[in-house]
Amino acid sequence: MRLVFLGTGTSYGVPQIGCDCRTCKSTDPRDRRTRTAALIESGGRRLLIDTPPELRLQLVTACVGSVDAVLFTHAHADHVHGIDDLRAISARQRAPLDVYGAASTLAELERRFGYIFDGTPPLPGTSKPELLAHRLEPDVEMEIAGFRVRALALPHGERTVLGYRVGPVAYLTDAKAVPAEAIARLAGLEVLVLNALLPRPHPLHLSVPEAVAAAQQIGARRTFLTHLTHDAPHAELAARLPAGIAPAYDGLVIDLGAV
Repeated sequence: MRLVFLGTGTSYGVPQIGCDCRTCKSTDPRDRRTRTAALIESGGRRLLIDTPPELRLQLVTACVGSVDAVLFTHAHADHVHGIDDLRAISARQRAPLDVYGAASTLAELERRFGYIFDGTPPLPGTSKPELLAHRLEPDVEMEIAGFRVRALALPHGERTVLGYRVGPVAYLTDAKAVPAEAIARLAGLEVLVLNALLPRPHPLHLSVPEAVAAAQQIGARRTFLTHLTHDAPHAELAARLPAGIAPAYDGLVIDLGAV
């Protein structure tokens, strides 16, 4: 199994438009952060988590031409506004692509991208994503594209987002906390991914100290922080994190071996 970080940035991305801070002007490629997304690969199958605005560039850079299913965490713009890029995948496979999310997320996608979900075929000579939407319930394990997937409910301000456990990997982003019910489902992880927005508290997201505390409570062998801002260059953030916890970066690949 492999985990591929396609994007690790916050909703602004890094560099931010018009920003002259040291992270945005950094020459370290790890400081260039597109919006957050990831791939989980095993046995020739791929799960894509979220469709951010840079999805086309992310998949081209990762040399990925197909995915077997898409998991949506929630419907905020930085996580879904690359959804139209899925048309390249459904067109190549000549079949609808299965996408999964909470009922509220799927309803919002249908409202926002009605042309995708209205059931009408594309006009001759044109294309659009062909997607089959499947509702997920929190804390119910199911098989998706050959993977055992459990969705976990996480608070994100007034919203609830879904994190995902896929075998030895858990991917939790845009959470303000990791509730006890979710922690109970995260025992024995090899790799944990957590959002960590800022060094100070934020109303919607875990801060870096909060993410570190949650990671230590969960006890995965390795934890990687994502959804990062331009608050600190990658190298500086890495240097101040405890052992076993590191910032992710775009293009990082974690090989977990056979699962």
